[in-house]
Amino acid sequence: MNEEGASIVIERPVEWADTDASGFHHNTFIVRLFEAAEAALHEKVGLGTTLFGRVPRVRTSFVFKRRLAFGDVVEARLAVVAIGHTSLTYGFEARMDGELAAEGEVVVVHARPESDHGEAWPPEVRRALGGGDESG
Repeated sequence: MNEEGASIVIERPVEWADTDASGFHHNTFIVRLFEAAEAALHEKVGLGTTLFGRVPRVRTSFVFKRRLAFGDVVEARLAVVAIGHTSLTYGFEARMDGELAAEGEVVVVHARPESDHGEAWPPEVRRALGGGDESG
């Protein structure tokens, strides 16, 4: 994962409800793990809930490499890999015992809840997420 800005690592167990009829994790577990890491990252950099409702996903992509079972403890790493004028790209990895279980990328856009269009990241948000000023 090629990092440009802020990052975080969290750990979560695979809960019984995260598994499907096969006995292994359902794909939505990885999406929820990404979202938990995103919320933890926002808290870590001092944004708290500032961006909730303001960062709709415009593209998500996850590749599943390994099955996970109930009780497995998964380490998730989330990092800002690019920040543009209105968009931001997160890189994501989930590992079990050091082995890659899933990886992906999520692109979000900064937008007001009532708007269908992106708008520039506020300078304080860019700084918190490690994007520097608009020119950098």
